Amino acid sequence: MRHAVIRAGLEATALSRAARLVPTVGGRGLIFTLHHVRPHVNAPFSPNAALSVTPEFLEKAVVAALDGGLVPVHLHALPALLAEPDGRKFVAFTLDDGYRNNAQFAAPVFRRYGIPYTIFITAGFVERRRTLWWETAAELAGRGTGFVFDFGRGPEEVPTRTLAQKNAAFARLADHVHAIQEDEAVARIDTAAAETGIDAGSIVRDLVMDADELKALAEDPLVHFGAHTVTHVNLRRVSAKRLNEEITESARAVEHYVGSKPRSFAYPYGGRSAAGPREMAAVAETGFSAAVTTQPGLLEAACLEQPTGLPRVSLNGLFQKKRYVAALMTGLPFRFT
Repeated sequence: MRHAVIRAGLEATALSRAARLVPTVGGRGLIFTLHHVRPHVNAPFSPNAALSVTPEFLEKAVVAALDGGLVPVHLHALPALLAEPDGRKFVAFTLDDGYRNNAQFAAPVFRRYGIPYTIFITAGFVERRRTLWWETAAELAGRGTGFVFDFGRGPEEVPTRTLAQKNAAFARLADHVHAIQEDEAVARIDTAAAETGIDAGSIVRDLVMDADELKALAEDPLVHFGAHTVTHVNLRRVSAKRLNEEITESARAVEHYVGSKPRSFAYPYGGRSAAGPREMAAVAETGFSAAVTTQPGLLEAACLEQPTGLPRVSLNGLFQKKRYVAALMTGLPFRFT
């Protein structure tokens, strides 16, 4: 239902007279969020489908941005550029988590059009010390007829026979991650997966670039690597000590992998419950020139007041149409959220 409402809103914006009466691109431009970029696979159960777009759709988004008169720039350059009173509008493309398909399928699109881009790296994924719990949870919920899991009241059988049960199981696992101490929740998911024959570590190895691959991709003059913490933990739920470690150690790790200091940062999850004033101040104190949330919005002059709390616009795998990109670029959908 939620997805149907969003789609209806995008269609209404794309087709409305109101969209034709406002500038093609509102504000001073926007920052796009991506995760996976890879060919489409038709799967009935795909709880992470929103995180995956096709290379063809990415190209449509690039063309839409260029058609809208946006100037492609690196994310870390935005604060200085927005301070200039020349009225130019910008676009920055960002990709979270360091997936291997970013190099395989996204980078060629960016090279074709000469588009700068930023990939945010989580050290624990690169070094195979942290698992992608949402990918593991999808495997766990999608395989077989059920699994045993302890949500805090003792082990229980979680049925996954039907598509509805699979979706419900995944939702329960996701809620569990956000309800208790995240390290413990991830460990429980990994353990339950192992008990059903799923190797959570192999999922990371299959999906995320390692240090050698990052070093090779760093030869591309269009790419910049930003920091994305060490363990992809919700920073608002950790101590001040761990907050500092997640930020500073991830920056050191990225510099070690690619030979240059990261100048931008992305908050895991990135919503208001994951990135607040404390976290934004800590990132600024570490020396990052820009940091991004996943809170939707366009770039405005007010963004200069908090350059470590910039909004982004998600290129969502569930809404892969060029007209939806154009609708998002007007800024109209964000006026009603």
